[in-house]
This record gives sequence, structure tokens and C-alpha cells, in this order.
Amino acid sequence: MTGSKGQPAIIVDNLYKSFKLPHEQHNGIKQMLINVLKGKKGFETQHVLDNLSFEINKGDFFGIVGRNGSGKSTLLKLLAGIYVPNKGTIQLNGSLTPFIELGVGFNPELSGRENVFLNGALLGFDKHEIEKMYDNIVEFAELEQFMDQKLKNYSSGMQVRLAFSIAIRAESDILLFDEVLAVGDAAFQQKCYATFETLKKAGKTIVLVTHDMSAVQRFCGRAIMIEGGRITLEGSPSEVADRYLEQNFEKEKKPGETEPADYKISNINLSLGKKITKSFSLDEEISLHFTLKNDDEKTPINIGFQIFTADGTYVFGTNSNISKVDPFESGVHDVEVIFKQSLLPGTYHITLAIMSANDTQVLRYIPKITTFNIKQQTDVQGITMLDNRWIIK
Repeated sequence: MTGSKGQPAIIVDNLYKSFKLPHEQHNGIKQMLINVLKGKKGFETQHVLDNLSFEINKGDFFGIVGRNGSGKSTLLKLLAGIYVPNKGTIQLNGSLTPFIELGVGFNPELSGRENVFLNGALLGFDKHEIEKMYDNIVEFAELEQFMDQKLKNYSSGMQVRLAFSIAIRAESDILLFDEVLAVGDAAFQQKCYATFETLKKAGKTIVLVTHDMSAVQRFCGRAIMIEGGRITLEGSPSEVADRYLEQNFEKEKKPGETEPADYKISNINLSLGKKITKSFSLDEEISLHFTLKNDDEKTPINIGFQIFTADGTYVFGTNSNISKVDPFESGVHDVEVIFKQSLLPGTYHITLAIMSANDTQVLRYIPKITTFNIKQQTDVQGITMLDNRWIIK
């Protein structure tokens, strides 16, 4: 069923899910009846998902983002058939393999080897099929020396590597991944990235729940953000990633707390010398010039910058504290930051963060305050130019 793009792989219609959370434990039927007669409920209803509707086409790489507690993991468990919705429907057109969370389908008292066969059986493989793929599973997970140890002695990173290595062997049309990149180290994440590319080329439908916005922008073709059990944004990966980062850095006002101070940024210009421009050559200095107004008389602030490629790859970051600039007191400040760059041709955007003086709190986060372009002047590929010389002997 893979490869038929444009046809729905997953249709979610008016999905609703709630849970009953008990307040107290009934000590027998008598106490339960007394509570009923007194009109006392022994539980409260927790509304997790409320009226969710969306479609995912075959071959899509679809991202789901949201803060902890927003309902995204519950949604994945509904898609996997682990939970049953209170209302609404889920239609799956194709076979599905869930990699929902760390440890699902594993037995901690069994060895790594035994868990490979157990998990493989749960995915529908017979013993002969698992034996044929066993060496590849272990090699990918990089756990050759640990396969005869009990799983309970594995670190969380070792467990997620083994589970992911098994899950990607499944011949399913749809794969669900929940925070698969959150536990593995950097080297394993690169393996995951390479696997995602392979699965995309194979036309698999992939649903990824993650807090990693660079992964969303790199792999996903479409994404949704869930907040309070509702879809608050559906659109391109960059739109959803930007809104998620803004939301993540927004300071929540506590009861009785006054409105936070305003930090106004205006007159943002990129220039080469005195000339305002958005296009630069390799090795040209870029001047970022803007006006900052700090309305808080008690809170001096620092300013941070991050540069990203158009697809969301993180290139560089710094802030005024790192650069030994005194914190910005209240008032208006005319600021110029000069970047000496060796970026290769492409489009880049700059994100700005206003932080507390000690960098411990982000007060305001402004994605893509400006975008610039590096002109095509070289056949070298990548993000940045590195000096290199060849020695032939």
C-alpha cells in the first residue's frame, strides 16, 4: 500500500478522549452506595482530547508537537489501538507498527536476545524471520556485548536503541514514533535520521511525536500542534515549529502577577557597511542593526541570536553575555551585531531571544526576525566553508 501518495492513510474525525480519575478508594460496595446516595462522585473526568480531526496521506511524514500534557501521546495510543476513543472515529488504510514509548513490548526479566524474539513475534515475524534479521538488529543497536544480559540492566538509551532497531524491520505501511530521538545519543540520532530518509524514500507513512523542532523541519511535510487537547495550528513544519518555540518560551503569568515588561524590537536591518541588504557573498561581514526598548526598570536583560538554514538546521548561536557585553538596563538601546561568516550559498534566518541577565530565563522569543541569502559563488556544498588543502604523496 505504500507509494500511493494523495490517498488518505489515516483519517481522524471528531476524536474525543477522556479518563476517569478516582478521588478515593471505595472500601466495599456499602461505602460506594453511601457515596452515591450522598451525591458524592468517587472520580473526576479528565478531558484529554477534544474534537480532533485531520487526515494524513499515504507517504506523508507527519509531525505532532505540543507541550507535555497536551494530549499528543494519548493521540498516538489511540492511533495504535491501545486506547479506545469515547467519541469519533479513526480510519487506518494500511498496516501499522507503533513505536509508542520506551519499554512497550519488552520484558525486563528477559535478556536482550530473548526480547528481540519476543518483540519480533509481536510485530508478526516468525522465528526463522527473526533469526535472519537478528544480526542486523544487534549491529544497528550497537549492543553486541550486551545481548545476553537481562533488559532491566540496560540503560534507557540502550533500550530505546534496541526497540527502534526492531521496530524499523516491520513491513508496515504506517509507523508511529513517540520521542524516539529523546533518549539516544548524538551518534544514534544520526542513525535514526538516516533511517527516516530511507523510510521516506520507500513511501512509508510516518507519524512523529517529538520536541525536536529541527527534526520536524528536516523531515516532516506537514505538522500539527496540540494544546489542551485541541489542534491549535496545522500547517507547514516551519510554521508549527516557530509557534511551538514561541509558546515554549512564553512566560506564564501567575495569579496576582502584573503584566510582564515590554521588550520592543524595531528598525531591524541587515547591512553590509552602510548599505542595507538581504543578500551577501561568502566571507562578507553581516551587520544586524536594531533598536531595543526595555521597559522594566528592575530587570536588566541579555540578547541572544541563533542562525538557522531554511530547513531548520541549527548553524550558530551566541548572546550578549557570552560576548562580554553588559546587560541592557531599562531604556532605549541602539544595537549593532557584526557577524563574520563563511556560510555557503543558501537562505538563512535569524532568531532572537531576550533573556534575563544571567541567561537562566527566556523572557521573549522571536523566530525569524529577519532572513538573508548567501549568493551562489562556489560549487562547494554544505553549510559553511572550511579551509582545506590537499597533500598528495
